[in-house]
Amino acid sequence: MGAARRMTCTMEAEDRRTLSPAMLGPLGFGSAPIGNLYQAMPDDEATATVEAAWQHGLRYFDTAPHYGFGLSEKRLGETLARIDPGQQAIVSTKVGRLLAPVPDADLSRPRQGFVSPEPVESCFDYSYDGVMRSWEASRERLRRERIDILYAHDLGEMTHGEDHAERLAEFLDGGYRAMRELRDSGAVDAIGLGVNETAICETVLGHADLDLILLAGRYTLLEQDALDGFLPLCAARNVCIVLGGPFNSGILATGAKGGDLHYNYAPAPPDIVARVAAIEAVCEAHGVPLPAAALQFPLAHAQIASVIPGTRTPGQICSATDLLAVPIPPDFWRELADRQLIRTDAPLPQNN
Repeated sequence: MGAARRMTCTMEAEDRRTLSPAMLGPLGFGSAPIGNLYQAMPDDEATATVEAAWQHGLRYFDTAPHYGFGLSEKRLGETLARIDPGQQAIVSTKVGRLLAPVPDADLSRPRQGFVSPEPVESCFDYSYDGVMRSWEASRERLRRERIDILYAHDLGEMTHGEDHAERLAEFLDGGYRAMRELRDSGAVDAIGLGVNETAICETVLGHADLDLILLAGRYTLLEQDALDGFLPLCAARNVCIVLGGPFNSGILATGAKGGDLHYNYAPAPPDIVARVAAIEAVCEAHGVPLPAAALQFPLAHAQIASVIPGTRTPGQICSATDLLAVPIPPDFWRELADRQLIRTDAPLPQNN
C-alpha cells in the first residue's frame, strides 16, 4: 500500500483528515534555514519568513530536530500556532536523531552546520525507543497534537559510511516498527524517509511499506539517473516524492556565472559548471530564467508531489512562487533534450 491509500488518518470522525499528495502543493517550505543553517537568523526574520510562506499559499512545512537542534521546530511551531490555530498546515518532521546536552559547547560557532543557541546537539538513534522519544519531543516543540508526516532522517552509506549496515539494521528492527505503529494508530498520517541518496530508498523499500520520500536532489535539471530504477520503483509501490534541493545546493539558482558555485554541498566541479553554462545558454535563447526551469522540471514527473527549495527570507519565498508561475515554452524543453542536456525519457513540463 502506498501514498494515495495510506495518507489517511484513523482518528475519531471529527478529527479525521484525509491527506493526499496533492494537498502538499507544488511548493513546500523547508525549515532548515530558520534553524540557523550556516549562519544565525534573528527570531523576527524567521517569523517573517514563515508568515510569508503562509501568505503566499504554502501549506506544507518540513522541519527536523536536527535543524538548529530544535530551534527550527520551536520557531515553526510558535509561528504556526499563531497564524494557523486550526492546524490546517501539513507539517512533517524527522526521527533518527535525538538531542543530547552539550553544556560546554561554544554556541556562537557553527556546530554540525548550525549556529544555534540551543545547548544540545543531535546524535543518531534509529531504535524503537529513540523514534518514539523523538516524535514526542517534536510534538512539544511544534506545539501540535499530532504530526502529519514522519520521515526517518539521513539513513544511508553517504551519511554513515562503515556504520551504515548497523544503522540500517537498527532502523529496520526498531525505528521502522515504531513509525509503522504511529501510522497504524492514526498518530501520524504518513511515514517515509528523508535522505540524500536513492540507493538507501531502494533498499528500505525492499523491507518496508512507505508512503513518501523526501529526497534531496537526485532528480533535477542536472541529475536524472533516478529514472532508471528508483522512480519506476516508487511508481510501482505508489510512493510519492517530495524533492528537496531542486537547485542542487545553489548552482541551478545562481547559474555558472555566479561567484561562489556550489553543487551537492561542495564547490562545483568543472564538468558541472560547464553543463550548467550550456543549460544557461538555452535559457537565454528562450528567455527562460534558469531557476524557473530548475523548479518546474522535477514537477513534470508523476511521482514528484512537491519541491522544497532553500528559502531564507520573505523575498525568496516571493521569488520562488513567481518562478513556479513563469511560462516556459515547450521548445525550450525540447532543445534541452535535443542537446542531451536532459534525458530524452524525462517527462517534460506542459506549457503553463
